[in-house]
Amino acid sequence: MIILRYLLFPFAVLFGWITTVRNFLYDTKILKSYSFDVPVIVVGNLSLGGTGKTPQIEYLIRLLSPNYKLATLSRGYKRKSKGFILANSNATAEILGDEPFQIHQKFPQIQVAVDADRKNGIENLLSLKDRPEVILLDDAFQHRRVKAGFYILLSAYDDLFFNDFILPTGNLRESRSGVKRADVIIITKCPKDLSEITQKEIKAKIGVEAPVFFSYIDYDDLVYNQNESKKLSEVMSLGKIVVAGIAKPEPFFKHLNAVNDECLVFPDHHFFTANDIQQIEDKAKNKIIITTEKDFVRLSNQNLKAPIYYLPINSSFLSKSEELDNKIKNYVGSSSRNR
Repeated sequence: MIILRYLLFPFAVLFGWITTVRNFLYDTKILKSYSFDVPVIVVGNLSLGGTGKTPQIEYLIRLLSPNYKLATLSRGYKRKSKGFILANSNATAEILGDEPFQIHQKFPQIQVAVDADRKNGIENLLSLKDRPEVILLDDAFQHRRVKAGFYILLSAYDDLFFNDFILPTGNLRESRSGVKRADVIIITKCPKDLSEITQKEIKAKIGVEAPVFFSYIDYDDLVYNQNESKKLSEVMSLGKIVVAGIAKPEPFFKHLNAVNDECLVFPDHHFFTANDIQQIEDKAKNKIIITTEKDFVRLSNQNLKAPIYYLPINSSFLSKSEELDNKIKNYVGSSSRNR
């Protein structure tokens, strides 16, 4: 696979040239970007998935929803629907996509919408009688047709963008220089004991003026299903099947101490087939099933015979979280006052 990626280097050069020209056309306003009269915050990355966008969106929801009418908008990756859809009581993971449906279930007080055309999606949200006061755009860093007011760029600690290369040789969706569009950079999935020396080295390699923050995945102490919760410490000692359909499942397995457990790995955003469910049932037998929160929204309606629980995660910061919070609140507050 690595050899194949290097053989595809000429295509990476071509792709990099295309994305650079596209960005130039937007930067020089030859291609039009559209702004809106509400604060719009983008959470995205330069690389392919696995940087922790959903935990960061949830962090922003917790930060802003007590004071503002909030909406999230994403394309709804792998959903089995098209066009603009606003989540309601009939919504499913198939209609919205797994991550928007997870947010819809978790935060019923906010509006959750999907639309591959973010401009159209924002226009639809703003045409609602109960229109949002702030819109969070999930995975829209490369969606230049919309000009947001605040850009949060994520990069995973174990896959830093400045060590990567353009697709298909690497995993970057555009040149590393795209980092200049960010108002804030968050290095995600860091070790909790990441030293200040290493943090300074990373900041130096990023080489832009935007502030850089460092976050880690904070796992809950409980696992949950629709009816009950169990202490994670109790579950760890039980015989269990661990199921994950996420981009980088290894930290999840490690946290569950699943070295002696049956671990079933599926593609990211995978919709489980009847054969998949049978495979999980066959492996589970008298054991419980532990999965991620994102997978749970796709598995919970599959009528599994074995009990199934999910382990929630949150995005937490090593330090200076108040500085980040204030930057976001100041942007939203000033933008709202200027409407």
